[in-house]
Amino acid sequence: MAKEIDRIGIPVVQLCSITTIARSVGANRIVPAIAIPYPAGDPELEGSEERDLRKELVKRCLTALESDVETVTEF
Repeated sequence: MAKEIDRIGIPVVQLCSITTIARSVGANRIVPAIAIPYPAGDPELEGSEERDLRKELVKRCLTALESDVETVTEF
């Protein structure tokens, strides 16, 4: 679905733990997640460390959204 949304001109980023699946379905912008049970965080970290980790993920996703890509690109 991400590929089709991107095709009509709306950039999409797929944040996922298993990037090979995202590649196989044709997602153009892929940001690797942290882990399968916690893709956007790490409960083992302290509050401020986890917040910093999440901010970094969001920044990578925003960078991916701003980037023009022609083929599958992992950020």
